[in-house]
Amino acid sequence: MVTDMVCCKTLQGHIGKVCSLDWPPKRNIILSASRDGRLGLSNEPSRLIESMVLNVYRAMKGLFKPKPRTPAELVLQARDLLKFLDQNTETRERKREEKMSELSKVILEIRAVLFGNGQAEPNPDACAHLAQDFFKHDTFRLLILSLPKLDLGARQNATHVIANLQRQRVSGRLIASEYLENNLDLMDILLPGYEDGEIAITYGAILRECIRHQIVARYVLETEHLKKVLTYVQIPNFDIASDALATFKELLTRHKSTVAEFLSVNYDWNKTIVVGMSLGGDTYSVISFFQEYNSQLLESPSYITRRHAVKLLGNMLLDRSNSAVMVRYVSSLDNMRILMNLFRDPNKTMQLETFHVFKLFVANQNKPPEIISVLVTNRSKLLRFLGDFSIDKGDEQFEADKAQVIKEIATLEINDRSCTDAHDCEVES
Repeated sequence: MVTDMVCCKTLQGHIGKVCSLDWPPKRNIILSASRDGRLGLSNEPSRLIESMVLNVYRAMKGLFKPKPRTPAELVLQARDLLKFLDQNTETRERKREEKMSELSKVILEIRAVLFGNGQAEPNPDACAHLAQDFFKHDTFRLLILSLPKLDLGARQNATHVIANLQRQRVSGRLIASEYLENNLDLMDILLPGYEDGEIAITYGAILRECIRHQIVARYVLETEHLKKVLTYVQIPNFDIASDALATFKELLTRHKSTVAEFLSVNYDWNKTIVVGMSLGGDTYSVISFFQEYNSQLLESPSYITRRHAVKLLGNMLLDRSNSAVMVRYVSSLDNMRILMNLFRDPNKTMQLETFHVFKLFVANQNKPPEIISVLVTNRSKLLRFLGDFSIDKGDEQFEADKAQVIKEIATLEINDRSCTDAHDCEVES
């Protein structure tokens, strides 16, 4: 055994331990491999040729990198995996986990096509083809149905995919609108999702994306779903209630002409209820919107619900498309009583939002006699409250509005006193 070895030359260039050497018998070349992942080639025993040093990891990665799948291939694989998940026939846990992992990767690839991969922007043609195949083969429905079964990461990616698909245009057409028009029953799946704490926020986000399409908003407004949204707003869970409130706001502010028509038709609770047709051909009824709005939201025991409700009410009434509805609302004594009682809340934000609605009652040039009577009866209380009412930040418009309201109340006169009983006229505020 040879033990007397002398170092003649040192091969330089590696930063890791050299684990292998080789050289041809009759050529002055040495090939070395190191744990630093680099392959060295030298024609001198003491120096590596720098231009010939290769990064093995990068070379191999580029060599074996799989070819990106086309949008059609991604949708096809996603549909097959979603069907497998939906059927739920696999009893082997390991096999099921493999399929779930594969589905998560496919959803991530689809998201990369739609949003880009961080290095390149999304390709419009690829996005359009992916969206077209997604809706054409009903993969959109399968993905929504499978959301509760996905893990958190895959569910978030799927939610982004669903939202993006609804904004994709193919040949100038928003194909999601066409798809949803023929699949409105998906709202029958999404809306009750608020009753499931695990999926409520996810379904709520998707629901708001769907409501961006006018046909969907009209369907929700004109069915029993509207009453359900009102109840979901009052769910004890703060996060779910807030999400439901965001959906409710989107429903009542997104499509102005549709909302104006709905509010006008469903305003008067003293008239016969509106009757329409559901998808199955059965009739359904829509009760008075503002009656429910007042009792369930403005008079809710929850401060958060009341505050958001009165702010949303102001936004609706001040919208020009709802001018006819606004005139009817501010001509109701019952409505004004509710607003005056909201002034009793000590929170300044609540008082400010209430003021923006209350000023509409005072500014109405055709006030009914009963409203004039209540304002006159409560004049001293109202003037005292408004005189002391201020906000932290100076707001010239607010000060101007307040001055006009004070002036209007101070100069009111009763021509035809409708409230013959002073107790009926007086409102604590």
